[in-house]
Amino acid sequence: MKSLNRITRKCSRLAAGSLLIFLATNSVKAQIVLDEARLDSLMNVLASNNKFMGCVTLAKAGMPIYNKAFGYADVENKKPAEANTRYRIGSISKMFTTAMIFQLIEEHKLTGATKLSKYYPQIPNAAKISIDQLLSHHSGIHNFTDSFYTTYYTRPQTHDYIISLLKKSKPEFAPGEKAEYSNSNFVLLGYIIEKITGKDYAKNLQSRICNKIGLKNTYYGGKISIDKGECYSYGFYNNSWQKEEETDMSIPGGAGSIVSTTNDLNTFINSLFKYKIVSKKSLEAMTKMQDGFGKGIFQTPFYSKIGYGHTGGIDGFSSALSYFPEDSLTVAFCANGMNYTMNDILIGILSIYYHKHYQIPSFKAVAVNPELLKKYEGSYAKEGFPLKLMVKIENGQLTAQATGQSAFPLDAVSDTEFKFDAAGITLVFLADGSQLTLKQAGQNIPMLKEK
Repeated sequence: MKSLNRITRKCSRLAAGSLLIFLATNSVKAQIVLDEARLDSLMNVLASNNKFMGCVTLAKAGMPIYNKAFGYADVENKKPAEANTRYRIGSISKMFTTAMIFQLIEEHKLTGATKLSKYYPQIPNAAKISIDQLLSHHSGIHNFTDSFYTTYYTRPQTHDYIISLLKKSKPEFAPGEKAEYSNSNFVLLGYIIEKITGKDYAKNLQSRICNKIGLKNTYYGGKISIDKGECYSYGFYNNSWQKEEETDMSIPGGAGSIVSTTNDLNTFINSLFKYKIVSKKSLEAMTKMQDGFGKGIFQTPFYSKIGYGHTGGIDGFSSALSYFPEDSLTVAFCANGMNYTMNDILIGILSIYYHKHYQIPSFKAVAVNPELLKKYEGSYAKEGFPLKLMVKIENGQLTAQATGQSAFPLDAVSDTEFKFDAAGITLVFLADGSQLTLKQAGQNIPMLKEK
C-alpha cells in the first residue's frame, strides 16, 4: 500500500496534501471564545506522551489568540522550543513560490499559458506544459523525490543536476490529463523565478514577500543552527526521540526550502488573503480548485467550514497552515517531532476551537499477555495486495514490518487491537492469530497468516 510505504519510512520527504476533516454540518454563527485550557490539555497530553514537539499558533483576524511551544528544539541538550523557534516548513514553501509566480504574472513577465519550453526545453513534454499546469500539479512530470532521493538528499546538488534527473524521468501522464502531486513542478517554478529576475530564490523571497509584509523569521534555509533560533528534527524510534538527517537545502528550492515560524506563517497567510502580496484576481486563481488542487494551495474542510492552505514535511519536520476566511481564523502548526498523525492533531485543535464534540486521546498503556502476543507473530498477506506484513515481538513489544520497509512498534489498545499512531495505522487481530485487519486512511484490509 503506497500510503503505508510512504508514511512508515524514516524520512518524510517534502510531504503534502490537503487535510481530511469530517463532513459538513451547520456553521457556527456565534462569537467563538477559545477554550485555552482544553487546548492546553490536548497539546500537553500529546507532548508528555512523546507524540508531538513543536509550536501551535491560532490567530483571529491576524492577531494571535494562542501561541505556545512544546518539547525541545534540541533534545540532546534539553533546549526547550519557544514560541518563535524557527522550523523547516517543507511544502508550505509552495505557497510562497506560487505567490511570487503570480507577482511576475501581474508584472507581465510571464503568463499562466507560458510554456515550460521557454525556460527548460529539455524536460519531456516541455512544449505542452504550461505554468498553470505546473502550479496545479497537472504537468505529468515525475516527482523526483520518489526515485532514489535518499541516496543524495543530504549532499549539496546543483540546478543542473536536478534538471538532469527531470530530463531523464519518464512522464507520469500527458500534460492536463489529470492531477498528481509532484515536487518537481515547484522546483522548476523556483528556477523560473530566478531566470526571469536574475536573482536567486532567497533574494526574491526576501524582497518580494518578507520585506514587503515584515517577516523577520522567514528565509531560505541552510544547515540547521540552534544558535539562530532554529531546531533539529526528530523521529521517535526505540522509545526515544532520535535526530533525523538534514536535507541539503540546495535541493528542494521552490518546493520546500523555507524556514519560518508559526507567527510569521500567520502574518503571511493573512497578508495573502488581504491582497497585500498578490491581487484579488491572483488569489482567486490560486484558490480555484481543479481535481482537488488549487495553484500552490489546498482546501481544508472542517464540518461546513472551508479553509485554504498547505501542509509540509521534510526530514522529521511537519507543518500545516490554513486560513478560514469566514471566521478570519488562522491555524499555523510546526513540528520538529511527530509520533501521531498531523491530521488527528489538527482535528483536535479545530474541534476545540469550534466547540465540537471531541475526546482528548488517552495513551495509557494496555498490558497484553505475552502468550497471546506470541499467537500474533507471523507473516500476513492478502491475495492481490502488493505488500506482506511481518509481525513479531521485539524487546517485549509487538512490531510490524511491511515488505521492504522499516519495522514500526505497535501499542496495545486492547488484547486484539494495536496502533501505530505516527502513521494512523491500526491492526486488529483475531484472538487465535489466524487473521488481522489493517486499517489506515479509511481502508480496511483483511490479511491471513501464512502457513
